[in-house]
Amino acid sequence: MTTEPTGGDAPAREILSYELFGTAVRELAQQVVDDGYEPDIVLAIARGGLGLAMGMGYALDVKNLSAVNVEFYTGVDERLDVPMMLPPTPAAIDLTGMKVLIVDDVADTGKTLEVVRDFVADHVAEARTAVIYEKPWTVIHAEYVWRRTERWIDFPWSSTPPLVDRRGGLAH
Repeated sequence: MTTEPTGGDAPAREILSYELFGTAVRELAQQVVDDGYEPDIVLAIARGGLGLAMGMGYALDVKNLSAVNVEFYTGVDERLDVPMMLPPTPAAIDLTGMKVLIVDDVADTGKTLEVVRDFVADHVAEARTAVIYEKPWTVIHAEYVWRRTERWIDFPWSSTPPLVDRRGGLAH
């Protein structure tokens, strides 16, 4: 994990490289193993949690992976009032009696994790959460956290603009 100034009076940012991401996955998975938790399914919060879910699935030898799409952030430090689960959502009945590991890249406000945890809570045997980063002001404190920070995080998959602007159709 590196931090670097962004110029001027801007605060330092956490910079996560793909190489460090691999380290984060293994260290998070080791926390789960050390805790004795054996999930039946890894549930990713898309989009940020998808890579983590894949890595955790391999590291924990869990082949049952699923995803739920939740929209909250609309830009850098811009978000909706409340997170919205987007269809298709996994049928809660499919999770009945399972031990679920919910994963995401960051617990900033924690509201996204809260929405997903509450969605599955009445149907699963147990739900635990894992994140790469956790902010101190989050409303949900994950059971498994790789790093804690107050800084904005540059993830390797979202630190550069998309190649295509779907709103305007322009290539970059």
